[in-house]
Amino acid sequence: MPPRWSRKPDRNDPEYRLLDDRMNFAIHFLTFSLLNSGMWFLYQLKSADWSWSKWVTGIWAVFIIIHFIYITAIADYSTPKSNG
Repeated sequence: MPPRWSRKPDRNDPEYRLLDDRMNFAIHFLTFSLLNSGMWFLYQLKSADWSWSKWVTGIWAVFIIIHFIYITAIADYSTPKSNG
């Protein structure tokens, strides 16, 4: 069951931003997992000579790690200060 939001979604709401960023990370990680496992399955099944497959997995894994570090340590989910 998808998460339900009890109020109108607003990007200025810190709780909503936190949930939205975590769901985006989950989709990013799921896409990485599905596509890479499929790629490596075909790599093994076909005994393919794909020299690029290691680069794709490695570079994408670095982006996953950066994305995770951003949402857990860098992103500021405090209430935004009003201008004025």
